[in-house]
Amino acid sequence: MHKDDPLVTSVSKSMELYNQASKLIPGATQLISRRPTRYAYGITPAYASSARGARFTDVDGNRFIDWVSGIGAVILGYCDSVVDESVKRQIDLGTMYSVSHPIEIELAELLIKRIPCAEMVRFAKGGGDACAVAIRIARGTTGRNKILFSGYHGWHDWYLAANHKSGELDSHLFPGIDPIGVPVELSGTVLPFPYDDLDFLETLLEDNREDTAAIIMEPLRSEFPSEGYLSGVRQLADKFDVLLIFDEVSTGFRPTDSGVQPLVGVTPDMAVFAKSLSNGYPMGAVVGTRKAMQPAAQMFISSTYWSDTIGIRAAITTLEELSIRNSVSTIHNTGQILKTEISQLLQKYSLPAVCDGVDWHPYLRFHTEDNIQLINTLYIQEMAKRSVHTGMSFYINESHGESELSETLGAVEAVFTILRKALDNGQLHDLVETIPQTDGFRRLVR
Repeated sequence: MHKDDPLVTSVSKSMELYNQASKLIPGATQLISRRPTRYAYGITPAYASSARGARFTDVDGNRFIDWVSGIGAVILGYCDSVVDESVKRQIDLGTMYSVSHPIEIELAELLIKRIPCAEMVRFAKGGGDACAVAIRIARGTTGRNKILFSGYHGWHDWYLAANHKSGELDSHLFPGIDPIGVPVELSGTVLPFPYDDLDFLETLLEDNREDTAAIIMEPLRSEFPSEGYLSGVRQLADKFDVLLIFDEVSTGFRPTDSGVQPLVGVTPDMAVFAKSLSNGYPMGAVVGTRKAMQPAAQMFISSTYWSDTIGIRAAITTLEELSIRNSVSTIHNTGQILKTEISQLLQKYSLPAVCDGVDWHPYLRFHTEDNIQLINTLYIQEMAKRSVHTGMSFYINESHGESELSETLGAVEAVFTILRKALDNGQLHDLVETIPQTDGFRRLVR
């Protein structure tokens, strides 16, 4: 966007629809991360009408560069022609049958070829249910009940039961979650441990050695752990004879086109994938060693739509295209440019912040303790006015190109100018035109 381009002035239809949805849909959205209160309420669009590449058009007709990428699910870009054409061909052959389709074997073989820990595969339709499948398998395989966890692993009872002990999820998800509807009898079956603290984890394993089935964790999200941490977790899992599960839903296939395992050099017993597996089509997978996974043949883990061929075909095509196009390199390069250019702008305007993190998912973090929510909200608000949809991090997909980078960095500089003046003149409260952004997912971001 050039400095003379008009700002986005209205998302009124978005907000009308959001108000309508609030009366019809509990919580108004199906995903907390899509709620406009996570961005700049009343200024950030709440509803899209179409999307292509790295941009979407909202229901008010505004067109935005999207750095949220479908909450991370889109890795090649919206409406990728190769993936979409493969899905359309599959639709013409049928999407659901009374028997299985060979395409299931094709995807299983591809995942086994790609992912270090994979010797067997089960499918799902999203990250939350894939995690639930992995936990069921772990408990069934080991004959034990307790799960030790670090990070965010979905909405199911097994995970939210942690909050029957007040505040257990505060540093892993976000504060204040009330486990309404989760049986209190599950209290004590799932126990949190802090990321990057081997001593704490070892003590927790020692205290629960008789009944621990598995450790499930996000291996990393926005930053790498201390050297040796993940290998140390692997050693502890072996020492206490528990399964190690990597939740790779958020990282997906952005670190490498085989996931995060080749990058960190640690192989878990099981791993969970969903986002970025199929470029936005619903699909999830649980992969693991034969020893960990084979007992699931005797467990009741079953769903009609896990065999839906649309998601499976999209996953096969997406994984193939990631390798053909060398998409990971493109994504990492975009992240490096963002971090370098935004860091220079932070220095230019003397703002108390850093732009850092892994190349495929950089973040912008302000370091002041005062008014942090106002600063974040003002940044998101002013970026939205300049046709850039973003939170405080960048979920990069392959279609983010030179024009998206140039326009985004131009918007960032304009917003940093506003922030600098607001801080100098004590105008933060005056310039924020919406309710302050609510506390976002914490998820290992230190």
